[in-house]
Amino acid sequence: MLDELKVFTGNAHPALAQQICDSLEIPLGKAEVFKFANDNTFVRILDNVRERDVFVIQPICSPVNDNLMELLIMIDALKRASAARITAVMPYYGYGRTDKKDQPRVPITARLVADLVTTAGANRVLTMDLHSEQIQGFFNIPVDELTALSILSRHFKENYENNLVTVATDVGFTKQARDFAAKLQTPLAIIEKRRMGNKDKSQTLNLIGDVKGKRALLVDDEIATGGSIVSAIQMLKENGASEVYVGATHPIFSGPAIDRLKESDAKGIVVTDTVPVPENKRIDKITVLPIAPLVAEAIKRIHTGMSIGAMFE
Repeated sequence: MLDELKVFTGNAHPALAQQICDSLEIPLGKAEVFKFANDNTFVRILDNVRERDVFVIQPICSPVNDNLMELLIMIDALKRASAARITAVMPYYGYGRTDKKDQPRVPITARLVADLVTTAGANRVLTMDLHSEQIQGFFNIPVDELTALSILSRHFKENYENNLVTVATDVGFTKQARDFAAKLQTPLAIIEKRRMGNKDKSQTLNLIGDVKGKRALLVDDEIATGGSIVSAIQMLKENGASEVYVGATHPIFSGPAIDRLKESDAKGIVVTDTVPVPENKRIDKITVLPIAPLVAEAIKRIHTGMSIGAMFE
């Protein structure tokens, strides 16, 4: 059934690609992906992909621009090697936060990245927990968006079920937080915050809902510098939460994030491995859950023409 399926990876997250192939019980495709001395990226596909269904595993994580260029060049190489269909598998969609023109004379980079991936030759995109749903509409090719909510909610249900309240880190994440709360059968609270200009800072303004005496579970799509999360943790503790846990899909952990999280009052922080989490960032309170089985199942369903939506029903 999977004879015509090939999976390749750039240098963004080879461990994830290998785990996906292990789940699919197929070998990882062979390719050379490196930089010349002049900083130009070179790609050579070493396996025959003519008329094959090809998937490229490449989250657009740090170094963002290098990993994006690797993805684009790999897609172009596969297209020129006569692959039948190319699916760009981006567990983390870089530039996803720049999804609207919210100031004068600024770009919509999330749309630009969509255009680049499509122009390079991708026929389909597989991604996970986009920063905003409108990004799907930036593509003129099919987009399948997976969610880690089932992975995270299962973990919390098995380990921290009693006396929980789910908390959305901002109003924009309310819908996803409501779905999360429904899976755990908990009440929902919402934190209102305001982004401070173009800096990685936000101001926590208000808490909607009751967390007093409860274990608060903060949910978000990603943790970048950790500023918003730490501010939210502090507000929940000030409003009487007995314990605070954090669940997020993408562990970006940029800049001072790890130091902030280490010093915070969070009892536990649960993330997935959509992007690599190096050993020096795996502090005691952080738990990393694997997404490979979920992505592998999605790849199998795309390859065989089955429904992706049915995975989450």
